[in-house]
Amino acid sequence: MSKDTLRYYDRIGIVSPSRKDNRYRMYSKDDLIDLMNIQIMRYADFSLDEIKGKFGFHKMENIDSAYCEEVAAFLDAKNAETRKKINHLEKVSRLLNMAAETLRDLNNESDQRLAEFVRELYKDIRVNEPGISKEGCDQHQG
Repeated sequence: MSKDTLRYYDRIGIVSPSRKDNRYRMYSKDDLIDLMNIQIMRYADFSLDEIKGKFGFHKMENIDSAYCEEVAAFLDAKNAETRKKINHLEKVSRLLNMAAETLRDLNNESDQRLAEFVRELYKDIRVNEPGISKEGCDQHQG
């Protein structure tokens, strides 16, 4: 972790190390554990606002069950969001593979498989993004 990152985390209050007389930051064992946890949460695609807002629990004397339930619900929602992204990326990957295969072996059968997959994707897009018009989707059946 860079010095600038450590300074920034201190400035926004995510990690607040003690200071020596010369103003140098002194990181305790708990601070280092927090920094490792922050790196893991950043890896898991949590924003700094999410980390700061939900994960200051080691600083609390007694963790109450309502707080734990709130954090658990937040983690469940984050996991659902991650699963949705994974599903989307798997479809994108499949689309890219099919397009590359079609271009490598250009024939009517591979072109039809790609066209059918694209129609299915477009139906999913219309369901998830209602502002997209149906016009044009079913016109390209052949």
